[in-house]
Order: sequence, then structure tokens, then C-alpha cells
Amino acid sequence: MRAAIAVFCVFLGCCTNVVFLELLVKDDPGSGNLITFSQFLFIAVEGFLFTSKCGTVKPNIGIKDYFVLVTMFFVANVCNNYAFDFNIPMPLHMIFRAGSLIANMVMGIVILKKKYMLSKYLSVFMITSGIAICTIVSGKEIKSLRQKDMEHVPTTPLEDFFWWSLGISLLTIALFVSARMGIYQEVLYSRYGKNAREALYYTHLLPLPFFMTLAPNIYEHWKFAYASELTELPLIGLHMPKLIVYLLGNILTQYMCISSVFVLTTECSSLTVTLVITLRKFLSLLFSIVYFKNPFTLHHWIGTLLVFVGTVIFTEVLPKIKQSLQPVPKKVD
Repeated sequence: MRAAIAVFCVFLGCCTNVVFLELLVKDDPGSGNLITFSQFLFIAVEGFLFTSKCGTVKPNIGIKDYFVLVTMFFVANVCNNYAFDFNIPMPLHMIFRAGSLIANMVMGIVILKKKYMLSKYLSVFMITSGIAICTIVSGKEIKSLRQKDMEHVPTTPLEDFFWWSLGISLLTIALFVSARMGIYQEVLYSRYGKNAREALYYTHLLPLPFFMTLAPNIYEHWKFAYASELTELPLIGLHMPKLIVYLLGNILTQYMCISSVFVLTTECSSLTVTLVITLRKFLSLLFSIVYFKNPFTLHHWIGTLLVFVGTVIFTEVLPKIKQSLQPVPKKVD
């Protein structure tokens, strides 16, 4: 029952989080740093109160190791956030981030000298092809306006392509930094044991000083959100700025999403967790396209299908299901 509730909360929290994120970036595409800072601050405060017991519980993993981890975590998040400001549509952003298996495999081969079965390479080829198709098609649909300093500034097609290419570069950097972070986490867990709840707290607490370098940007977008039109909250009848409501919704659903994933990792195998997260990404993508009417062509659908079928092959879901359905042979006395 605990695992079933966690799965339900992963779908509810993570998919709802994507809705609030889409609502925010549609009105303010450059608000990524504000969103991330708010999420980090909320999770850090919650962790300080309930994980570290107001600083009385010492961490199992050294702060120096956490510092290396959070530096990579911070760089990856900032790159992903700034990509929204460079003509990267939400569906492409989600599909691109679904290619984490590719980066993890490459890093595993280069750093850990791992070797994989043929099915693994096939799945990586499918995922890479899917992302490439969606990237190329989206590149042909670049808008002729780019948001800069909160104003729409007309640009030439060449300039549009430059900013789009920069956004793709940021997503690529974030993808491989995240993969390197995952390998580093794997090494830390093998050395100190699994401390997922502790890692969640410190990976959100330690990056907070980094946001000082982004303070002007965060403050600018906070003012923009605070100045947005008022909306009435259901049930309580309180009026608040619309973007502030979206931001609060994003923070709470992000916390639900991350906490549920943590519960799932303690209750289920890594295969089940990967499958749930993959299905959640696919559901979020479909909802984003249908509800927000994002442009999605036949090429996008082919690319998406390749990405997620490749992910299913990589996680070996079908062989595991087939194995689980086979009858257990009876013992002969």
C-alpha cells in the first residue's frame, strides 16, 4: 500500500508540477532561477527541521563530498532553466531531459569502463535518434521573437538560430553534468551507504549561497510575479497575484514529487522506480501538448516514441514482466 500511494503521488505531484511550470514560463519565460531558488529554499527549510533536526543530526557523508555534488547539481539546474530563455519549447525540453540514459551510458563507459549488452546500445541509438528528430524539427519552428529583458525584441532568422543553438548547448551540458553527478552519487553511496533523505536535504541546502550570484535576476522576476494580475483562491476567497499562486503550486508539487520518489526508492526496485518516472515523463509530455496546445507534428510523435520505447528497452521492463509471468516449477519430493 505504501508503494502504491508513492506511485500515485509521483504521478500526481510530478505531472501537476509540470502544469504549474508551464503556466509560469508561458507568462515569464525567464523565471527559471526564481522557481528553482524557491524549490531549493522550501526543501532546505523542511530538511533542516525534519532531517537534520535543526542541525543536531550530523551527516553520514562529508560536507566536502556534498559540495562537489551540489556544484554539479546547481550547474545542471541553472543550464536547464536558462534554456527556456533561448527559444526552447517545453515539449522539446522534456524530451531532451528524457535522454539522461544516453549521457549516463557514455559516462559509464568513459569513467567506470562499463560494458553493455547489444540491447543497451540499441536503446541508446533509439533515444538518440528520437531526440535528434525532435531537435531538428523544433529548430525549424523557431519563433521570430525572443524575450530579452522582459520585452519582445525583433531578431533576424540567423540570430534566432544562434539563440536556439545556445539553448540546445545548455541542455546538452546539463544532461552530461547530471550524468556525471549520478556516477559521483553512486560512488558516494557505495562508500558511505544509501542516505537518500540526507542527500536530498544537503543538495538543496548547500547550493543556496550560489543563488546570491543570481539575486538580481531572481528579484527582478519576483517583482514581475508579484505585479501580475490578482486571482481569487478557491475555497478561502483570498486574492493573490496569479504568478505567485502558480509559484506556490509549483513548490508544493515539486516537494510532493521528490518526496514520493524517495519513498518509492525505499519500497521498490530501481527498475520499478525508473519505469514509473519514465511513464510519468511521457504522461506529462502528452498533457503539456494537449492542454497547452503546443505544436507537435508527426515527426515529434516519431521522436517521442523512439525516446520512450528506447527507455523501456534500456530498463529491460519486458523481459522482467515475461519472467515474472512464467509459472514457478514445482519441487519434486
